[in-house]
Amino acid sequence: MLLVNICLCMTTYYLLFIFGINNPVKSSEASVSEQNVIPSSDLEENVDQGPCTAITALLQYSLLATFAWNILYAAHVFFLIRNALNGPPRAFRTIAMTVGWGLPAVIVGISLSTTYSFRNPLGYRQEEFCWLASLDKAGRFDPKRPMLWGFLLPLAVMLCFNTSLLVYFSQTICCANPNLKSSRGTPMKKKILSSFSLAVVLGLSWIVGYFVLITHDKTLYIILSVVFCLCNTTQGVQIFILFTLQSFLRTRTRGKLDSKTESKGEP
Repeated sequence: MLLVNICLCMTTYYLLFIFGINNPVKSSEASVSEQNVIPSSDLEENVDQGPCTAITALLQYSLLATFAWNILYAAHVFFLIRNALNGPPRAFRTIAMTVGWGLPAVIVGISLSTTYSFRNPLGYRQEEFCWLASLDKAGRFDPKRPMLWGFLLPLAVMLCFNTSLLVYFSQTICCANPNLKSSRGTPMKKKILSSFSLAVVLGLSWIVGYFVLITHDKTLYIILSVVFCLCNTTQGVQIFILFTLQSFLRTRTRGKLDSKTESKGEP
């Protein structure tokens, strides 16, 4: 259930980004007024037109929902490690559905209610791209804009939680008691692959994006941007290979071994 919801949110924001990120209606393309009228203000106001605000809100929601389900996946792994016999609490599914779909809606609702108005939609979103506003009129980063507290800060909190869980998980499987059969039978290669698989599904490659934001070196900026794009645009493929394909191959191999065992007449 958790993995399906993660993939559903990822698919939604991929499609929104590909088909809707460019604003089809830009104020710079508006026709010039032919009437010689003195404006009431020296600040230009452009009423909201087109679907750009809706796409921005949906893109913000789907991205935050993806990471909300990521932290729920991390919490599920934590409960499995700490309480292997009973697993997560009985109400975990209900809590997961509420948090996974409800928490992003709250953040988007606050962002819209505090920054958006029909006469000034650029308080919430950008003009050229259908994404959250981040700069003031002088082109400087504005912490009052929703890009910071409506996306970057919630995402940073989620990534810190997921990173802590990954460290805890890696430490648990790598420093397990060597006298246990399960520890002796698990090679280091498999442990590393397990940690890497968890890092992929938790979306930890987005941490690179924060380094892109703070770097001032042009060469490093280009390198980190390429790494960020490659890691995140292939995240769905990575999940497919590490979870779906590997599970299929393991099941197929186990079935062949069982068939050979039955053919030899072994119990």
